[in-house]
Amino acid sequence: MGYSARYHAASLAAVFLALAIGILIGVGLGNKVYKGARNDLEQSLKSDLAGSRTRADDLQSQLNRERNFSAQIYPALVSNLLHVERIAVVALGAMPGDMKGDIESVVGADSPTGAQLSEVAVVNEPPDLRALAGAVPGGTPARKVARDAGALSALARRAGRSLVTGGPLFDHLHDALLADVSGRAGGIDAVIVVRARPSDLSSGQSNATDSLEGGLLDGIEGAAGGVPVVGVERSDSDGSQIGFYGSAGLTATVDSIDLDSGRVALAYALAGAEGDYGIKASADRLLPALRRPPALPIGPTFR
Repeated sequence: MGYSARYHAASLAAVFLALAIGILIGVGLGNKVYKGARNDLEQSLKSDLAGSRTRADDLQSQLNRERNFSAQIYPALVSNLLHVERIAVVALGAMPGDMKGDIESVVGADSPTGAQLSEVAVVNEPPDLRALAGAVPGGTPARKVARDAGALSALARRAGRSLVTGGPLFDHLHDALLADVSGRAGGIDAVIVVRARPSDLSSGQSNATDSLEGGLLDGIEGAAGGVPVVGVERSDSDGSQIGFYGSAGLTATVDSIDLDSGRVALAYALAGAEGDYGIKASADRLLPALRRPPALPIGPTFR
């Protein structure tokens, strides 16, 4: 019996010793495996990160080259395309500062298109119906304009035509119709439309603004036998206006006038190209069909 107890005790001691040794070996081996796996993972991630940074740098370099190419080729594509053409800008609601610079790059004084920015008109939104009714020669009852959308649309059509043709009606209406105006109406060859409608209009104000905008654009498009009317926005605009321009029947739209491609499209649209141009899903194509440069005369020395 004593031998058996000592034997079992020794066996248990051997088992526990083996277990302890196994645990120590396992911990050491596991720690070594963990450290090795961690080091391998770190090296892999560092390699992936370095590769991603290299690809990003390559893509940025490529993008910079493309932008540089676009900036250099833009003047050649639009050179004197709109020579001495008188261009008006009609801003519905407001003229965003960034869009003003984009537009001036196409029709401003230093633009290679040769266009003349002859008029910039910012339309009051919502409209002051009483002031508009009182400004019309012969008078239109303010109550009728306020209650009858057809009367307001008819008045707006006359106002839209006056933005293009000028004349006595424009002189009477501009204080009531416009929040700001520069240049001179009349003799306009093409119109750029910008829309920055206020977002806090009441239901009544929204309805009146709808009638005003629709009538104005109808009048602009019908003025002087029809002039190109181009609705524009930036590629990064919050909320696209292209659908509105299309429903209003504008001759062309450009959704990216902050890009050189959009500026080329705008120049050609002002020259008469029709369609929806740009980079968004609403666009038919990036650019209108570009005109071929005139052929150079070939003298005897080149034959």
